[in-house]
Amino acid sequence: MKAHILFVEDDASLALVTKDSLELRDYRVTHCANGQLALEQFQQDNFDLCLFDVMLPQMDGFTLAEKVRTLNHEIPIIFLTAKAMQEDKIAGLKLGADDYITKPFSIEEVVLKIEVFLKRSRFAQSDTRQTKFTIGLYAFDFQDLKLQYQDGQPRRLTQREAELLRFFCLHQDKILKREDILKNIWGDDDYFFGRSLDVFITRLRKYLKADPAIKIENIHGVGFKMIVKN
Repeated sequence: MKAHILFVEDDASLALVTKDSLELRDYRVTHCANGQLALEQFQQDNFDLCLFDVMLPQMDGFTLAEKVRTLNHEIPIIFLTAKAMQEDKIAGLKLGADDYITKPFSIEEVVLKIEVFLKRSRFAQSDTRQTKFTIGLYAFDFQDLKLQYQDGQPRRLTQREAELLRFFCLHQDKILKREDILKNIWGDDDYFFGRSLDVFITRLRKYLKADPAIKIENIHGVGFKMIVKN
């Protein structure tokens, strides 16, 4: 068996087809028809990835994702949604989601997204290259997805937050083109991923704001540069 997926979808027909298709590809799938039941299931079992519809009874997908993030900060969360508005997608990302798939979708697209995140999770666990960094007054452990300010409580990062921060650490004081960041972290540089990058940059700035010596600068028309002043 491959990964264990928490799949939350209230459309019975779509849920049945999607669950069967994923299980045919050897995934273990736990399906829930509403957000409240999904939250209870998440608290009782171990999962490798979450696949949430946005419009759900009892508890919508956004609220569910927010609550899941308080319990597990690094598990990948992918939204399935009929909403095509960019604002809805950005709102979900701000709550802690990692990606979106817009309905109607093909099962091949879903599997591709799932595999991308699972491979990254496995890579984070097995990567033997540099995984620990000192960023000003912060200690960053990529493998454990932890960012700690001096002697304070460590902050748990999502997989994608950690990947982006590590990319900046490996290229500190260098100008990074937007397209290079997107291709390395997201695998593509289309418009939506570009908006996603802006959301994640905002998150990292917030996490690092306790040390004024650290700045992630916008380089207009080019990209970003992380500077740590001595």
